[in-house]
Amino acid sequence: MNRQPVLQDDHVILTPLRPEEFEELLTVSSDPLIWAQHPNPDRWKREIFRTYFDGALASGGAFMIRNRANGKAIGCTRFYDHDPAASEVKIGYTFFSRDQWGTGTNHRVKRLMLDHAFRHVRNVIFHVGARNMRSRIAMERLGAELVGEEEVAYFGEPPKTNVVFRITAP
Repeated sequence: MNRQPVLQDDHVILTPLRPEEFEELLTVSSDPLIWAQHPNPDRWKREIFRTYFDGALASGGAFMIRNRANGKAIGCTRFYDHDPAASEVKIGYTFFSRDQWGTGTNHRVKRLMLDHAFRHVRNVIFHVGARNMRSRIAMERLGAELVGEEEVAYFGEPPKTNVVFRITAP
């Protein structure tokens, strides 16, 4: 499975994240309200965001998300932990600038990623911070099934409690 194809629709384009995009993505992520419900609420700070960004690059599956009409950076997401034997991949570490909240952008991005993933795997797994109600609601709206809870060790950070959602290929 190619974990960094270019994915796009009429509104968004996802391209493989590049090291030189750090400052641009930091600008998007520097709003503390983006991270208020996240297990790491300080991720808006440069030094903490650097760990997130380095982990994104190391994952081999991270995307810069841009507004297709104007090329403006609006967020980041990634595929990770592809397990061909289990026929699954995870999608997560997603965030968007607040001007994208409530616009359908998250749904569009996830649909592009799910459509790509289901060409290669049967199950897509999502880890969501246990207290992140905004993301939990988004998962339910996407049709994901809540299947459990587990401790997740984020890159360079201590483990945090997450709920686990799954979507199975139609």
